[in-house]
Amino acid sequence: MLSCFCIESFQLVPCDKERATVMVYSLPTDAEKEELLGRFDLDPLDLEAVCDPDEVPRVEIDHESAFIIWKRPDNVSCAESIQFDVSSLGVLAMHNMAVFIVPRGDLSMSGRDFRRINSVSDCVFRVLLHTIHHYLDHLKAIKMMSQELQAKIVTSMGNKYLLQMFALGESLVYYHNALEADFSVLAKLRSAPERLKLTADEVEFLDDVMIENQQATKQASIYSTVLSGLMDARGSIVNNNMNDLLKNLTMINVVFMPLNLLASIGGMSEFTDMTKGIDMRISYTALFVAMLLIGCGVWWTLVNILGRHDEPRLKRRRPSKFRWLYFWRRRA
Repeated sequence: MLSCFCIESFQLVPCDKERATVMVYSLPTDAEKEELLGRFDLDPLDLEAVCDPDEVPRVEIDHESAFIIWKRPDNVSCAESIQFDVSSLGVLAMHNMAVFIVPRGDLSMSGRDFRRINSVSDCVFRVLLHTIHHYLDHLKAIKMMSQELQAKIVTSMGNKYLLQMFALGESLVYYHNALEADFSVLAKLRSAPERLKLTADEVEFLDDVMIENQQATKQASIYSTVLSGLMDARGSIVNNNMNDLLKNLTMINVVFMPLNLLASIGGMSEFTDMTKGIDMRISYTALFVAMLLIGCGVWWTLVNILGRHDEPRLKRRRPSKFRWLYFWRRRA
């Protein structure tokens, strides 16, 4: 799909194809790809590189134009686990026209990042800044999701939330690598202001974009380090929860073992013969009370023994052999 814009009153205004200075090809069809190759003299390998999500960001500058492959955050996938991916964005910047190639998703050209656009180069830098702000928004979402998953892992005994945490850690690694690669593109653009015919204001704005990129890169690095550093601890929490469940089930099993024995004896004819001189209601009530007391006693014993082992043992200080001498001097 092709969207055409022109710059009027420092704003991007939709217009027809003949007057367009900013063109956005979202999910280009075969006919639009042929138009890109013929009208803008784009190399077929460069067009294939833009459509490749694993392509490394780079910039190629010649005397008339600059071709940029930029990494931007992709739409969030919530199929089985939440996955944050990155995709490529192709930018063909010329002196009086800018062409954006978006192989996946769409590209928004509105918002606070697109206020007071002075030129085509300014529009290109604002699009790059908009993608960096998109990274920051996703990093905030990843942090909030990590906190929610942490609260669920504390009481979880399965691997569902732990796998989602692994997916978030993988997404942070992709974001960090993409932001570092994008910074190399910005650095190369900053080193050639004369060849790109940038004004002083555009160079200053490019410096601001580089600062924003550095901040996003550091934030992604911190989140990735924290998430990967605590991953083993979160796995240990899940294992401890499972161990606690198995301990409780074992205690219940141990409690019911003597009760099953007594219930088996009480259900046979021998118990009736043993208590034939006693009323059946009294004998079986006594058997039930005995079973209840034995079960409570076994439970109390197990809880105290396991609780005593769970408490940290304090080292007792041995009494000194000459402690009596200390008290004798104190009395004196």
